[in-house]
Amino acid sequence: MSVSVRIPTILRTYTQGVAEVTGEGATLRDVLQKLDADYPGIGGRILDETGKIRRFVNVYVGEEDVRFADGLDTSIPEGAQISIIPAVAGG
Repeated sequence: MSVSVRIPTILRTYTQGVAEVTGEGATLRDVLQKLDADYPGIGGRILDETGKIRRFVNVYVGEEDVRFADGLDTSIPEGAQISIIPAVAGG
């Protein structure tokens, strides 16, 4: 299944500056594994050492936050848009 993955500015060094890439997979886990295979190192910036989504990274499938769905096991429909959004802190 082909999906679109929006890459935040901070991670675009892995995608040679490209803001949106094509991904594949039936679940978010599958899509992220393929993304890391295509753009080595990007997976380590999204997932922690235990394989979970990093605390300050939000991932959406369409408009749904995967933390309130099935997390990495969230089903990805054909043509979906996945957005990776790092949290921004300020004072």
